[in-house]
Amino acid sequence: MVTDGIFSMRGDYAPLAEIKKIAARFDGLFKEGVLMIVDDSHGVGAIGATGRGTEEHTGSGPVDLLIATLGKAFGVNGGYVTGERVLIDYLREKAPLYIYSNPITPGEAAAAVKALDIVDSSAGRGLLGRLRRLTLRFRQALINLGYETLAGEHPVVPLLLRDTARTRTMVQYLTTHGILATGLYYPVVPRGEEEIRFQISADHTEADIDEVLAVLGAFPGPV
Repeated sequence: MVTDGIFSMRGDYAPLAEIKKIAARFDGLFKEGVLMIVDDSHGVGAIGATGRGTEEHTGSGPVDLLIATLGKAFGVNGGYVTGERVLIDYLREKAPLYIYSNPITPGEAAAAVKALDIVDSSAGRGLLGRLRRLTLRFRQALINLGYETLAGEHPVVPLLLRDTARTRTMVQYLTTHGILATGLYYPVVPRGEEEIRFQISADHTEADIDEVLAVLGAFPGPV
């Protein structure tokens, strides 16, 4: 069973604890058992009380294989797979993409270790707390302005406009006012699900958030 932990378009998450129960229920029906594989590229370092991602956020406990990039929260080229030793040894021997790929450089590996150290420190937990506060502030303010968004804690915050022309107009309006935001339209998202994808960072300030909200509040088109 394979799923994202955090779904990158909207910042919503898979209910890993429930999915894990389903995997356990059907495990005995297959000779090889059921493996649960989660891509948590957008979760680790961004959500969970200590930044340990969707597993921590949902209380699921470890899944069989957790895969993720180092290029999101950690800001480094590369990726990783975690799991039981027997699975990792198998992948080292059998996975073509691993066998025939160049490893990351020593400098990148050192940077990744340093990023992990920061996340797993009191300073890192402070950054996570700040990120949660900024995200909550932004989400709630969108609602107060009459915009549609989704509840959640993840720093990917969707502004649901549900119309391609309206979304394009909003992207241009934001760009004109010095704000970088990604517009998502069909076929990237289904028709009727068009949105602006905002991504909050712990490096943003309250003033940054307020500036974006002021621009959105002055948007001349219909909310």
